[in-house]
Amino acid sequence: MQAASTIIKRQQLLIRGFLIHQRMQSAMSIAGLEVDALGILRAITPPLDPTRYKGQAGKIGVIGGCREYTGAPYFSAVSALKIGADLSHVFCTKDAAPVIKGYSPELIVHPILEESYSVRNGDEQSVSAKVLAEVIKWIERFDCLVVGPGLGRDPFLLDCVSDIMKHARQSNIPIVVDGDGLFLITNRLELIKGYSLAVLTPNVMEYKRLVRKVLNCEVNDDDNDQEKATQQLLALSKGIGGVTILRKGRSDLISDGETVRAVSMYGSPRRCGGQGDILSGGVAVFLSWARKHQNGGELLDMNPTVLGCIAGSVIMRKAAWLAFEQKRRSTVTADIIDCLGRSLDEICPATVITP
Repeated sequence: MQAASTIIKRQQLLIRGFLIHQRMQSAMSIAGLEVDALGILRAITPPLDPTRYKGQAGKIGVIGGCREYTGAPYFSAVSALKIGADLSHVFCTKDAAPVIKGYSPELIVHPILEESYSVRNGDEQSVSAKVLAEVIKWIERFDCLVVGPGLGRDPFLLDCVSDIMKHARQSNIPIVVDGDGLFLITNRLELIKGYSLAVLTPNVMEYKRLVRKVLNCEVNDDDNDQEKATQQLLALSKGIGGVTILRKGRSDLISDGETVRAVSMYGSPRRCGGQGDILSGGVAVFLSWARKHQNGGELLDMNPTVLGCIAGSVIMRKAAWLAFEQKRRSTVTADIIDCLGRSLDEICPATVITP
């Protein structure tokens, strides 16, 4: 028994040593891409000013939520509020609305989206026009739009969302595309191609589909060949006309087709679902704040969409790390959301402007 215990301990030490070595190799490989994420977050985050009115710290709209998926749009929208946005709206289907409203009274929920099963044959055009008209009433008030969390893949619903995205683009409203929104744009690249205010936040599989569609090749899965991964990300962003892409992974890689930046600090080994939804809400808030600080000195002398991705990435990673410290293997998305405020305050303590 003692010999077996000694062998197990030796194996555990070897595994730990291997993991540490892998992390060091990964950190060394992205060292030239790593950015001052904490400095950027501090520079972007506005002080608390009692002279400001509701809405000036950010108004975010989330397009998503259907019968099957109600958690994702909630996670995205409430994360925006927890980070510091003043108002957060969710545009979802009628079936999803009561559930999402039940999650949080802070969210403004619009039950206006329709799925195929609820639309009679011949009424498609009129229903689609009605949906778009309802969204247009609100859309130009938003500082950023998040498209995709819990959206589903119903054909009629995706057609309606396509019209919404076209209108948002015409109104120069930044768009963060995640989840099923990435499925939509992968098949309809014209919706975001060449739009400099668009941000895509793909996970591993979503990124592979984008690479196959745009570059007609496979993703390089060799984590140690960072140069190839960087060049492929640059090519993908350029191939979609310079949209900003946040490739989620062990290190988050961000590119607008001109440069590549990396965020690898913090993070959690617990990969519960929903973290991407938190990220999309965070990127939306920081992107809207970054656009208001374009003359903020050398640190902010880069594309505001890239700045928003960097800040959104680091706050998500910090919150996930804090949540894992407390809950370990039982960490779920709600635990990470609860840590967003503490994470922001530890990185950027709240300052109040006195009148």
